[in-house]
Amino acid sequence: MVEATKTKKTTKRATTKKTTKRKKNLVIVESPSKAKTIEKYLGSNYKVVASIGHIRDLPKSQMGVDIEHDYTPKYINIRGKGDIIKGLKKEAKAANHVYLASDPDREGEAIAWHLSNILDLDMDAGENRVVFNEITKDAVKDAFKKPRKIDMNLVDAQQARRVLDRLVGYSISPILWKKVKPGLSAGRVQTIALGLVIDREHEIQAFQPEEYWTLDTQFKKNRSKFKADFWGLAGKKMDLPDNDAVQDIIKRLDQQGDFEIVKVEAKERRRNPQPPFTTSTMQQAANNQLNFRARKTMMAAQQLYEGINLGGKEGSVGLITYMRTDSTRISSIAKNDAAHFIHTEYGEEYAASKPVQGKPQEGAQDAHEAVRPTSVYRTPASVKDKLTNDQFKLYQLIWSRFVASQMTPEVLDTMAVTIEQNDVQFRANGSKTKFQGFTKAYPAAREKDNKLPELAVGDVVTMEQLSPDQHFTQPPARYTEAALVKALEENGVGRPSTYAATIETIQKRAYVKRDAKKFVPTEIGELVQGTMDEFFPDITNVKFTAQVENELDEVEEGDKNWVTVVDDFYKPFSKELATAESEMDKVVLKDELAGENCPVCGSPILIKLGRYGKFKACSRFPDCRYTETIVEQIGLTCPKCKTGEVVERKTRRGRTFYGCSRYPDCDFVTWDKPTKDTLPDGTTPKKDDGKGDKDTDKKADATSDAETGKAE
Repeated sequence: MVEATKTKKTTKRATTKKTTKRKKNLVIVESPSKAKTIEKYLGSNYKVVASIGHIRDLPKSQMGVDIEHDYTPKYINIRGKGDIIKGLKKEAKAANHVYLASDPDREGEAIAWHLSNILDLDMDAGENRVVFNEITKDAVKDAFKKPRKIDMNLVDAQQARRVLDRLVGYSISPILWKKVKPGLSAGRVQTIALGLVIDREHEIQAFQPEEYWTLDTQFKKNRSKFKADFWGLAGKKMDLPDNDAVQDIIKRLDQQGDFEIVKVEAKERRRNPQPPFTTSTMQQAANNQLNFRARKTMMAAQQLYEGINLGGKEGSVGLITYMRTDSTRISSIAKNDAAHFIHTEYGEEYAASKPVQGKPQEGAQDAHEAVRPTSVYRTPASVKDKLTNDQFKLYQLIWSRFVASQMTPEVLDTMAVTIEQNDVQFRANGSKTKFQGFTKAYPAAREKDNKLPELAVGDVVTMEQLSPDQHFTQPPARYTEAALVKALEENGVGRPSTYAATIETIQKRAYVKRDAKKFVPTEIGELVQGTMDEFFPDITNVKFTAQVENELDEVEEGDKNWVTVVDDFYKPFSKELATAESEMDKVVLKDELAGENCPVCGSPILIKLGRYGKFKACSRFPDCRYTETIVEQIGLTCPKCKTGEVVERKTRRGRTFYGCSRYPDCDFVTWDKPTKDTLPDGTTPKKDDGKGDKDTDKKADATSDAETGKAE
């Protein structure tokens, strides 16, 4: 009995004894996947949580900028973020120390600043900002050894951009609603992008084709055949402007006679690799080689950066460095690792002693390294089974480009041969790979061999074929997404993080549409841009917009005050606004008679211009709400049912796609404009050009949107 009592007292003491729970350090990042990866590296003394992006922003319902008081932004908590903010406050209060580890750029710095304000952190005394360019164990641990204060120059640069964009968008858009059409909008960078597309279209329309001819030939030496082109006459280069010039040349030739090799030039040509990717070159290459849109590229890159679970000892790890950069610079550690890998994998002769160094774009911030794999030893093949198809394709592209940049040039043996008869000269050019160099790791960059037979001066060859062909000079090509990104970068407009959003915006607004993967301005896009050109010439001026970007860079460097930059912009802009308000005439969008009657009430049908282009509607609107999309046939029979016609349609969001006119009896649908080679599943086989697979957006989205949504 005594023993039992003693045990009871001991148990009571154990339950009443207080255990002191050690406070953890709190780390706040933007995304859950990033949080999961980082927490694994930091250990049990840290808790990592996500803010799920921005937590504060300007209000959507109003300008949100106090113009009278130094353009002070009126930030509010983003709707729907209340529970997240409440949770972050609770975690911060219980933490030993709070670290802010949002992305290492202006936007990431602004997110950290907003978090500091909401969590009431001491920004003057506290060093709680942590940045790293890659999410790997060494990089993360090293970053936490040297936290810093929030960089207000970065915050101010981001704040200035946000305020400028708000001033432009929320000042011009209401004027467009009132004077042109409700639902329209204008933006600082999107206006330049739209202007580039429209200017190119006007160039195409104004283009005057010029006639020219070619004389393509095929020669034969023994059993070997090779092609050559007409070059000139009596040792002088000569063009063939018309058929008369062609016939004069043909009359000089004895096509059954012998032709002589009069000159052979053999040279060695070296092709250097390109530097590693910047954001824009990555977007361009992904668009050209993988058919990825900029948004899709950035989404896959974000996932690769934040962390992929590789399983085993590695677990979750970031596979690439930060993907928003305008720099081609790489760290010495990455260079050394690449050199060792290349020596081991390919051989000493493939490793460059002085790797290629790209020239930074004018105005480049050069704040981060190039986009590269965090470890060259994680080859695409070794991680393929852990990645989605899109992630793998992009990772393979980034890895190959980086490794290639540290390798020796490709070496080609070239041969230029001049063939002559009666003073008429033809030229044949050939090449073959002598040494693969960097293309060993980057086959997509390899040039195809064009081998010529063994030829020497004095050899005699015979003509197998002579083909005179008429041609006409072609207008400049419309912008693909890759070409538009390149043009924006070359003009110094926007920054790496803005290109995808800008291009997405002009498509969502239906200011442009895609035709055969190229941008074509819509009528409403032309209308908006024409109005902007007339009343807001600074906003549509490429050089002016590029200068504003440079001034934002100066704010980041601490050389300019952000309020001064905004004020210098807004004072002349406000005068343009006043002029537009008073002098812009209301645009009357005239409806056209469609020549048919409404199937509901029998009234005439009108053709109207809506946000997403022209559509049909009953003239008795709003009493009769019948509407109908205008279906455009493209002159192609449906490849699936072989009965219907392929027609152009639009989703509810205004995106163009193509489907069968017999829907729903035939469900053929594709995003890209079909050709005679398009297959029943909507894909078009590519030629062997090394440009990858098609975009794989879900067809169901297009089909359901098309049939359930109307033009307005």
